[in-house]
Amino acid sequence: MSQKPTLIMIHGFRGTREGLDLIARRLKKDYELVVPDLPGFGDGPSVTTYTLDSYISFLRDLISQHTQPILLGHSFGSIICAAYAAKYPNMISRLILVNPIGAPALEGPRGLLSKIAVAYYWVGKKLPAKTGKSWLSSKPSVLIMSNVMAKTKDKTTRAYIHRQHLQHFSRFHSARSVYEGFLTSISHSVRDVASHITTPTLLIAGELDDITPIEKQTELVKLFPHARLVVIENVGHLTHYETPEQVAAAVQSFIKEV
Repeated sequence: MSQKPTLIMIHGFRGTREGLDLIARRLKKDYELVVPDLPGFGDGPSVTTYTLDSYISFLRDLISQHTQPILLGHSFGSIICAAYAAKYPNMISRLILVNPIGAPALEGPRGLLSKIAVAYYWVGKKLPAKTGKSWLSSKPSVLIMSNVMAKTKDKTTRAYIHRQHLQHFSRFHSARSVYEGFLTSISHSVRDVASHITTPTLLIAGELDDITPIEKQTELVKLFPHARLVVIENVGHLTHYETPEQVAAAVQSFIKEV
């Protein structure tokens, strides 16, 4: 019996490995899945500073334990995985970016919202540790973010998304770690390194994603030497919650074709 290919899955900002569970369930039969928590989130390790280099170092230690695994990153995870692929192209066999961050967060129509978010996280960091974590973990703030990102009209799915965010969205280690992580997330994008990635790459985007609009995803895929784009209709940035079947099917198809 042949050994299953290894698929390493990296979650997004303020998420944990549980956020990728609906996709993982649909892939676990055919792949050896490795789904860690990033530094500063959930059960992930603590690091001195939460910079892109720190996340890449964490990923390198993880990937070095496997032989050319497939690497998948969602949202903020797409920034980390793309930067890793550009730096260590021979250590992975394929790259999959789900809802990739394809444009600078401080530019364009969402630039003002990003700046407001910077202030929100900065206040949390400046407050006493316990108060700061409570400020950033408050139920109203989590539900505001959850409602903004969810596009589905299905009440059951929306309720599931809100439960997931309330349970896992505030499992960051400290106000400082999440503030530094947020600064990293808005200071980089997949666009920065796309032209340097030689690994066969799949981009999976939501048609209604307003973090990186679909026209920016279309521009992004053209920067890669070897990539293609799959667009999932009627969904935004939460494809891992709203359309996990379609994400998993796109992953399967891509891996079999390459």
